[in-house]
Parts: sequence; C-alpha cells; structure tokens
Amino acid sequence: MAKPGATGLTRIINAFGYSMKGIRAALKHESAFRQEAALLVVMSPLVYWLAESIVDVSLMIGSLLLVVIVELLNSAIEAVVDRLGDEWTELAGRAKDMGSAAVLFSLLNVLLIWGLYVYQYFQHH
Repeated sequence: MAKPGATGLTRIINAFGYSMKGIRAALKHESAFRQEAALLVVMSPLVYWLAESIVDVSLMIGSLLLVVIVELLNSAIEAVVDRLGDEWTELAGRAKDMGSAAVLFSLLNVLLIWGLYVYQYFQHH
C-alpha cells in the first residue's frame, strides 16, 4: 500500500524543501558539517590547477562531496540515537562509532585522491 502524500512535481518540490531544511539544520547544529562544508568550498577552486580532465574534476569534487554526504548521514544517526535515550547502550555506542568511522574513511579517501593529484602535479611542473 502506497504512502499518502504529494506526488509528481509537488513531491519533488517538497523533497527539495526538506533537503534544504536538513542542510540548514546541519549548518546550525553540527560543527563537523560546517568544517567539512568549508573544506569543500576552499578546496574546490584548487581543482582548476590540479585537474587535467573531467574525470579528474569528478574524482576530486566527488571525494569532497562524499565527505559532506557521509557527515550528514552520521549526524542523522547520532540525532536518532540521542532521541531514543540518554543512557548509554552498547548498540547506540556502536551505531555512533560506525558513523564516525564512515566519516573517517571518507576523509581518508579525500587525502588519498587529492594527495595523488598534488603529487602528480608537482611531478610534472
């Protein structure tokens, strides 16, 4: 049975509004998200010096976007866990730790990709 609610273009417009609301909430309440969004803004222009192809651009920008995406998911996990209760439980701790580990791996991905491009750039210039 389908969920009641908007369909078609109205659903898309509503979904966009919910997404913007989520981004505003993350900017307001999550310092890690603000830092990682700043990283995206600051590092994105460097692509013009380091990238040699559209694939390079997509890998470099995509790795930065992945960090922001994973941080949003991690923040959502933390919010749900915190909503369920203040007492520590092993499962709640595990969920939060796994979300944090996902963010760590996305940041390591940026270091790897960007590090290789910086290395390549200085090898050829």
